[in-house]
Amino acid sequence: MTGKAGPAELDHAVIMVRDRMEELAPGVEAQGYTLSETATHNLGSWNRLIVLEHAYIELLGWPAGTVPARKEIADSPLGLEALVLRTQDAQATYDRLRDAGYAVNPVQKLTRPAILDGQQVEARFDTVRFAVQPVPGIRVYFCQHLTPECVWQPALMRHANGARAITEIAAEAQDPAQLARAFARVADTLPSACDDGSWDVPLGPARLHISPTTVADVTALRGLTVVHHDGRRLPFRSGL
Repeated sequence: MTGKAGPAELDHAVIMVRDRMEELAPGVEAQGYTLSETATHNLGSWNRLIVLEHAYIELLGWPAGTVPARKEIADSPLGLEALVLRTQDAQATYDRLRDAGYAVNPVQKLTRPAILDGQQVEARFDTVRFAVQPVPGIRVYFCQHLTPECVWQPALMRHANGARAITEIAAEAQDPAQLARAFARVADTLPSACDDGSWDVPLGPARLHISPTTVADVTALRGLTVVHHDGRRLPFRSGL
């Protein structure tokens, strides 16, 4: 446990909007969230961000009327569908996962344009993705920020509704303990049992909270809880 890259924290949660970005983004802004400008990745997808302390929410999709260029998201369902974990050393994370027997792809470069201090710059990331997803029902990968200043900009972190940080990601599984242990092994952290049969996986300042469900063969992300500056903890609503 806790290899060279250290225990993973939540970097961002992915809300898949597919080809409906232009339709859905105004509704998110109307709730008082500040969204970054639409940016296109070198891999062909595009996104807009809700930047919070420690982590952010990514609206991810592709231009309406086009075919998605990224095969791994082409069939992704609408809504919360992926958790991206932060690593400080993508190569070390790749080595750890490979040595643990996971079907993991080599470190991949990801870039997109960003506006910083009024100038267009390139935001750069190293990512570690899986050839076979290690946690059934949850898409997960790792991201190392090479230019964090392009993301965590003070202007993008000011939200009219007072949103401050993601505190919880809710999930359901028929066997919460099994899911928690599987996710914790990937994240290189330690899960813990709750009194009500649910389980928690710590992801830095946030946690993955897994509740039991009686529905067979269901593992699903259910939602995000965002804490506001006045202490309120409210669900994030994407409009989907």
